Amino acid sequence: MSKGYCSALLIGAVALIHMGLAQAGAIDDAVRRGVLKVGTTPTYMPFEMTDKQGRIVGFEIDLLKVMSQALGVELELVAVPYTELVEGLQAKKFDLIGSGMTVTQERNIKLNFSDSFIVVGQSVLLHPSLMGKVTSVEDLDDASYRIATTEGTTGDAAARRFLGAARLSSFATPEEGVRQVVQGKADAFVHDAPYNLIALSRPENSALLALEQPFTFEPLAFGLKKGDFDSLNWINHFLNQVAQDGTYDRLHDKWFKETAWMAEID
Repeated sequence: MSKGYCSALLIGAVALIHMGLAQAGAIDDAVRRGVLKVGTTPTYMPFEMTDKQGRIVGFEIDLLKVMSQALGVELELVAVPYTELVEGLQAKKFDLIGSGMTVTQERNIKLNFSDSFIVVGQSVLLHPSLMGKVTSVEDLDDASYRIATTEGTTGDAAARRFLGAARLSSFATPEEGVRQVVQGKADAFVHDAPYNLIALSRPENSALLALEQPFTFEPLAFGLKKGDFDSLNWINHFLNQVAQDGTYDRLHDKWFKETAWMAEID
């Protein structure tokens, strides 16, 4: 065998090794470094939020903790504004997005999504002055109504789609959107149903009314970089496993049926 041929084989082998490393997915990277980095926006009760000790907690966070344990790695949460999640993932600031993100066709062009871990929908909170005047979301599609949403969310997109005739304003956090209605600066707030139901339980929001029936169908999932099919495969099998062994039901009941956690939220 000639030296030139040996050199060619060696160069080819090195190239294949580097190619394999370059194509390693988020899960492989997390295992290699011993840390799973997840981008999240902790303003979405009960999925991800900040407690009185400044810790990020919630249903999705608990799922991610179990995921990290299954991988044998630590969990590192990287808090960023919701509108910066996709950009942060693409810039490799974290391995995946775990932030109550709805799977949409527009987002799916930029991301790959895991199987959905829960399905929610948009609902509406109303100012008490609208009692008897507004009985459906269609009633709000009028220029006389002021609608508040959260910037960059599917609630914002749904309001623009279904309530185009109304006067729409988006805010950085859902808390600010609800506050606009409480203070009479907006007539209604559009956001995911689980958040709105919990917001109603807070004393400062108790006077608000609710159109409780969701008017959209929205699956939530983990977001990964395009082409990271190995990581998608692992996460989908993980979601199936926790659904079968009772872990998912236990966490779901903790955050959606029990209320003890509310006393710990800032």
